[in-house]
Amino acid sequence: MTAVYTWDVFSTLDGYGSYADGADWGGYWGKQGPELLEHRAALFGTEQRMVFGATTFRENAQIMSSGIDPHTLDEWNVRAMRMPATVISSTLRDTLGWPDATIVSGDAVDIVARLKEESDLPLRSQASLSLNWALMAAGLVDRLQVTIFPAISGGTGTSPILAGAGDVDLELLESRTLDGHTQELVYRPTPR
Repeated sequence: MTAVYTWDVFSTLDGYGSYADGADWGGYWGKQGPELLEHRAALFGTEQRMVFGATTFRENAQIMSSGIDPHTLDEWNVRAMRMPATVISSTLRDTLGWPDATIVSGDAVDIVARLKEESDLPLRSQASLSLNWALMAAGLVDRLQVTIFPAISGGTGTSPILAGAGDVDLELLESRTLDGHTQELVYRPTPR
């Protein structure tokens, strides 16, 4: 059986996944509410294998090893950091304190195709934009889960989430509104 691969990404309405230094938006653009946080915790309530590119992995591992009290993190982040992880990187040699991480060097498409065949767990990748653009082009992303926060960050936005994705048809599988304003859209992507 082939494991399902979900690319999970946050975005502003205008398609940015992050913001410039000095902007004070925060990770959810200041729009997180209890319904969103409960939903995210439920998504990470079942075991999955996380798949990261080097940059996103470094960012997540830095949070884990920074000495931050885990009780100050949102529950879904704590759960994600406890999951096994595969990191696709030609530069990293160290798991940076992630308790169950494996670093794999090589072609991302080949690595994820093999993971999909061999994994007993669903696969989930957060952010890792260039990694997931390549995987989507290769037809390896089964679900594109985009959480759209009600903000436009045209002045401070960075990391356009789909800028390098190529042409892709999307079939809407699920949609929900969280906290009355945040949209979660789950699509089945098909490269063109």
